[in-house]
Amino acid sequence: MNQTDKPIANPIVVLREEFDDWAVLFNPDTADAMGTNPVGVAVWKRMDGKRSLEDIASEIRNSFEDTPDAASKEIADFVNTLAENGFAGLELESK
Repeated sequence: MNQTDKPIANPIVVLREEFDDWAVLFNPDTADAMGTNPVGVAVWKRMDGKRSLEDIASEIRNSFEDTPDAASKEIADFVNTLAENGFAGLELESK
């Protein structure tokens, strides 16, 4: 994904928030699940098809202290992993 891509969470995926802001994402179509930390939860909640990856990374940097310089790449890698496993996709521009 490029930094200008606008990821969108798969609407059928369930986000179950657990203790300490960690969560489990569950795809009922495939029975796949994955755990995520509080930053991943924050990224997930911002994947609305309106924000670009860079917009999301900027919001994360503003929301969390001591965000590493590599945050943009790590967020893009996380979103790529979500997309590869059917948890997310890209909002396509309508023409």
